Amino acid sequence: MTYDDRGGRGAAPMNRRSLLAAGGAAFVARRFSWRVQRALALPTPQQLAWQALETGLFVHFGINTFTDREWGDGREDPSLFNPAALDARQWARSARAGGFRYMVLTAKHHDGFCLWPSRHTAHSVRSSPWRGGNGDLVREFVDAARAEGLGVGLYLSPWDRNAPSYGSGEGYNDFYIAQLTELLANYGPLVEVWFDGANGEGPNGKRQTYDWERIHRTVRSLQPDALMFSDSGPDIRWIGNERGIAGDPNWCPVNPARVPYPGVSGIDVEDALQHGDPDGTAWRPGEADVSIRPGWFYHPAQDNQVKSADELYELYFKSVGRNANLLLNVPPDRVGLFAEPDRRSLTLFGDRLRALSAAYQAPSAPLDASGSTFEVSLPDPAPVTVASLEEAIAQGQTIARYRLEAMVRGSWRRISEGTTIGHRKLDRFEAVTTPRMRLVVESALARPQLRRIRLYAQEA
Repeated sequence: MTYDDRGGRGAAPMNRRSLLAAGGAAFVARRFSWRVQRALALPTPQQLAWQALETGLFVHFGINTFTDREWGDGREDPSLFNPAALDARQWARSARAGGFRYMVLTAKHHDGFCLWPSRHTAHSVRSSPWRGGNGDLVREFVDAARAEGLGVGLYLSPWDRNAPSYGSGEGYNDFYIAQLTELLANYGPLVEVWFDGANGEGPNGKRQTYDWERIHRTVRSLQPDALMFSDSGPDIRWIGNERGIAGDPNWCPVNPARVPYPGVSGIDVEDALQHGDPDGTAWRPGEADVSIRPGWFYHPAQDNQVKSADELYELYFKSVGRNANLLLNVPPDRVGLFAEPDRRSLTLFGDRLRALSAAYQAPSAPLDASGSTFEVSLPDPAPVTVASLEEAIAQGQTIARYRLEAMVRGSWRRISEGTTIGHRKLDRFEAVTTPRMRLVVESALARPQLRRIRLYAQEA
């Protein structure tokens, strides 16, 4: 692409890296001329479907729930696991009340305790008193989620502090693949398989080298439509923090070389995860994870530290509203239920989202596009406070900088501005009553294609 503020073609060309920098500058073009220098990174149909889900609920539950710890050491007695009133359907209903569309369960955390009766270890629900040793929490979880119309995801920690073979090399990789196969082959279709790079010492004091290529091949073979999450993807990337906040700008494309494997660290890695890369060759949208409590597992002492609906609403705008999915962790308590403070926050948060959705103001006509300007009209002008902007990302992400304007008393007034849009960008501003609004693209990688502008008459 070349840019010339005079509308000509004589200016120096701008590559995508410089466009990223320009995203934070006062950079306004009156006219564009585009020349695509190479093909844009594009999403798969599965990635498009996952991004459309927007919000998921993470469920951290296991032996740590009963030991009041965050990370177990693998030496816990399975008899401790006995949630007397466990009801996975309550979890799924609470997720629905909060407006969430998929759920991810910690099928095995770092302590190695399995929430399904794995044939490859005795350290599982099979050795617990729960359901008389005949329980399968993964089965109850997936059945409950699907009964509520929610997508299903599973997390299997690569670090196992109980497995004797951990740190042995290929022997442990065989063990891990065997457990992964149990989850992928026996519980129906998954939308997400969640990995992290946790890599501490095992019972023998050794660390393990994970065979990520083999792990990825196994998922592709048994769950071809499931997306894999980790810092390095390959399908979904971690957003770089556990605060639930996406970067701004936030590109879906990434440069795989900047985050080559799960668990790699460094300032450049954090930047790559937060912002993506306009020069990126791989499409890896971000998922912003955060817990509703200070910890990831349930601790009774944190019952008065649950995030409020207002705090969740702010996180929604800083994750979904910045082109990332929000994955909110809600840990069940020791009887196997979401605690009352957590359920209350979820319901009130869902109410706020539903109130915002109810305030939607439908434009009177399809999006009117002309070059780099996209305009909509409102049949019944009302005080608008929120705009939802969406690119047609099936053709790639292109917009690096934009401004939003409203027609006020016969002239255009700037009401907000931003950098990237991607799947969705949410802008909030002071109430403005207008018959027309327009999005003006100020810089882009290629000719921008907008899917939709949605306007909301009030903020809940």
